[in-house]
Amino acid sequence: MTPTILLIEDEASARFGFVRYFTQEGYRVQEAEDLAAARKALALDRFDAVVLDINLPDGSGINFIDIIKASDPLLPIIVITGSGDIPLAVQAIQKGAENFLTKPVDTAALAAFLTKTLETSRLRRHLAARQRLAPPDPFCWGSSTAMSAVRQLAAAAASSDCPVLISGETGTGKGMLARWIHRQSQRSKEELVEVNCSALRGELLARELFGNIRGAYTSADQDRKGLLDIAHQGTLFLDEIGDMELALQAQFLKVLEEKTYRRLGDVKLQTSNFRLLCATNYQISQLVHAGRFRQDLLYRINLMEIRLPSLVDRLVDLPELVSFLLQKQGYPHGPLDQQALQLLQEYHWSGNIRELNNVLERAMIVAQGRELQPMHFSCIRQQGSPAPPPCSSATLEQLEQQQIRIALDQEQGDVTRAAKRLGISRATLYRRLAAQSKQTDS
Repeated sequence: MTPTILLIEDEASARFGFVRYFTQEGYRVQEAEDLAAARKALALDRFDAVVLDINLPDGSGINFIDIIKASDPLLPIIVITGSGDIPLAVQAIQKGAENFLTKPVDTAALAAFLTKTLETSRLRRHLAARQRLAPPDPFCWGSSTAMSAVRQLAAAAASSDCPVLISGETGTGKGMLARWIHRQSQRSKEELVEVNCSALRGELLARELFGNIRGAYTSADQDRKGLLDIAHQGTLFLDEIGDMELALQAQFLKVLEEKTYRRLGDVKLQTSNFRLLCATNYQISQLVHAGRFRQDLLYRINLMEIRLPSLVDRLVDLPELVSFLLQKQGYPHGPLDQQALQLLQEYHWSGNIRELNNVLERAMIVAQGRELQPMHFSCIRQQGSPAPPPCSSATLEQLEQQQIRIALDQEQGDVTRAAKRLGISRATLYRRLAAQSKQTDS
């Protein structure tokens, strides 16, 4: 599509020269000899850039910048000014103009400015569109004290370019946090390249990271870029880095120290300027002690460490997490039923947020579009209710009564199904219920 430029210039000879030049360069040009004509043009048409003279017969181009930005905040502006008006040009830049040129205008310089300005504008519009489509903050922080500390560290990590090690149990959201840090960082316009070190081992992981040239190994029939190539200027996220083998750790340490590497089978050095994020569910220091992880590599990757708490350590965040995950899955109803929410709060989430997401997804399938109720969450009872804490004063008899009540509630009072769930006969369950009834009466 041909870029369209709004040219605001009062001198007819200057306008003629600009129009002829822009047309030869492949641009479509609309002229305005004063601010009144420029206002009308902005109201009727869409432009890719504005070339604006500062001194106009019906006002100052400096003040008109505010009007342009009000109509389209992302519309780039190049200011044209006389050689004696440099302070005004600086003021224009402060108001939001992209650049300025002094008269007589060097057309080669103008061409370079315009090309760069249009490309920058295109990238800004693309990023703005992505941000409008994306959730405002696709990470659920919650309000717990533990996550408040995590948020502060994550904000500090996003504002820097240092390596970050994200640790925590499986399913706590380490990958989501890594993506959040990338989106908030100065490299957000570039690629976030993710690789799981536990899914690829040895040479397979080396191929993915470094790439290869043709003939580097039996099936290498063409040159192939590695993830380090793709992550140049962006972010490389190594998930489960604790599973990276020692030989590859040594190679990767050299990459971090020198920012250079060789593709498999190649002698030519490649460079990659990437930001590193890592995640692990291990205590890396224990791997170092066991000889499974290089200590010098640990020093390089954990300049900042962020540890995500397990879900049971942030249960106060559960209602917010449930709403967040249901919204992501397109849940059509309002907040979760209070009884169902209480059921979730009483469960021991060994799989953390990942398990919670799976349970909610399964419940939505079972509910078939209806509002979620406690009966839709039978899966977490089938997997076993959480064991009582060691300090519990409940007797064995009381625990048995509790389990019977739970089974009957889950099966909506159906004794046959409740007995099957408990692994006893229907007759046995009737006897236990009769015994409980006698104890209650006495």
